[in-house]
Amino acid sequence: MSDTLLTAVPAPAVKEVKETKAQRSERLKLAKNPWEAWDEVREFAKTGRESVAAEWSNLYFKWWGVYTQGDGLGVTGGKGGEGLASEFFMMRIGLPNGLLTSHQTRVIAGIAKKHGRNLVDITTRQNIQLHWLTIADLVDVTDQLTEIGLSPKGACGDVVRNVTGCPLAGLDHQELIDASPLAVEAAHFLTANPEFYNLPRKFKISITGCPLWCSYPEINDLGLTAIKRTVNGVDEIGYTLRVGGGLSTEPHIAERINAFVPQDKAMEVIKAVVRIFKEQLELRESRTHARIKYLFMKHGWTAESMLVAIEEKLGYKLDPSPVSEDAVPDDVYRDHVGVSPQKQPGLSTVGASVMGGRMSGDTLEALADLAEKHGDGHLRATIMQNIVIANVKNENVRALIADLHALDLRVEVSPFWRGAIACTGTEFCKLAIAETKAFSKWLTAEMEERLPGFDQQIKLHVTGCTNSCGQSWIADIGLEGKKIKKDGKMVDAFYFCVGGAVGKYAAIARQIGYRAAAEDCPEAIERLLRGYLYSREADEDLRSYFARTSDDDLRAQLNGATVSAVERDPAPAGGRHVVDA
Repeated sequence: MSDTLLTAVPAPAVKEVKETKAQRSERLKLAKNPWEAWDEVREFAKTGRESVAAEWSNLYFKWWGVYTQGDGLGVTGGKGGEGLASEFFMMRIGLPNGLLTSHQTRVIAGIAKKHGRNLVDITTRQNIQLHWLTIADLVDVTDQLTEIGLSPKGACGDVVRNVTGCPLAGLDHQELIDASPLAVEAAHFLTANPEFYNLPRKFKISITGCPLWCSYPEINDLGLTAIKRTVNGVDEIGYTLRVGGGLSTEPHIAERINAFVPQDKAMEVIKAVVRIFKEQLELRESRTHARIKYLFMKHGWTAESMLVAIEEKLGYKLDPSPVSEDAVPDDVYRDHVGVSPQKQPGLSTVGASVMGGRMSGDTLEALADLAEKHGDGHLRATIMQNIVIANVKNENVRALIADLHALDLRVEVSPFWRGAIACTGTEFCKLAIAETKAFSKWLTAEMEERLPGFDQQIKLHVTGCTNSCGQSWIADIGLEGKKIKKDGKMVDAFYFCVGGAVGKYAAIARQIGYRAAAEDCPEAIERLLRGYLYSREADEDLRSYFARTSDDDLRAQLNGATVSAVERDPAPAGGRHVVDA
């Protein structure tokens, strides 16, 4: 038999399967609880910005309320739908129920002046946000916050975020119950608790006894609002329950759960819902669809099945709600701006509207001084990016209003100023496409000049991209940042959403197919609102008018003539934003 050369046949190459963003996040979260690893950051602070591990920059820092700060260009210049990071960081400070003392306020102001280029933002979750922090600053700032009973922990990350509540809790004549102790208890229990460090995504809770629902339970993952029932002639205050609200790229109004939650069972119910969320493995398969709202939107859950799941966790049944529908507030602003007499005799709260939530550290320090000068040193942040000074003696109210006005913090304010909201924008955010803070301030001034005496409550929200951090989905007029070409140059522009609201008029804003360069927005909005003033029926408010007017007609009013609809930009999930030619 002849010899035969045998050639080894190479094994077929195994195609490497790329790890998805969700898989990477889940792997890293299982590997480490960031709340228990702060000593690593202390080491980074000693060795410099270049030593920061990628998993900290891209994930773990968020558990400490920290994001890498963008380079000022937003998403442009980056790749994969995210802009470039600078050497600096931004940090959110959690304020459960928005509660602040003058001492805490003064310390935060000092931090902003020393470490944050004298800049402070109030966020739409009653947080305070700092910018321009170095890696060494993160350690020093966190230590200072710990000393005054505050922390950035839980202000970001796949955890329970800052628990929001009514800024007038314990003070308001109309409240059914002071819910702030429950909000603070929930925040303290859920934050930095190792049981809850690894949720599928963020989880937002609102708890309020306020009849205005000023903490927006409709757009929270879990919302508790006070309700009264009468049993055998005895009144009892408890809570009604909503689950699954949220905005982002796919908005969803929370589902009302048919249950009455007694006060002494409220914490148990909160824990039950968070645990249900934690256990849903299907929500960990995609970062884009990882919020609890997707149980209702994509996985077939209903309000009834959620109640069954909650009761199974509790081990007992909850009584049905005493009403088939809640008494939903019709106020649009829901912000407590202005002077409100307190239930405590001789005292009032004074709520000041802060343009875009932005102020200097010097202004924040001055607020601490005013809270002590005219009140007892207690302040409250609000989800409309505003500030409330509490326990002001009635005889001091007018003087306080004058002092606030001198700081450009307005108590007596136009509808446009009062209803303005703006997210962080390209100035600091790596996902944003357009600048927002300065634009919102300029737009407000333009509208005040163009339509003085406008007689409607109006919410005019500006958000830097389609992620809706500026809550464009629930605004009367929501502007989403984008880029278009005008006169041969790429410029900031905004896509218009119209008719959004919470409360009695709850609705997701309609995408009406219109966009305009930033510099052209005031003229477009003026045309739209003059169209309302000209065409409105007797006693017809702005929301009713928008609801009965077609997208085509609204778009024509904005444009000044009939124009074809343009498509809204897709969400920036794994790809670049679309740039209009």
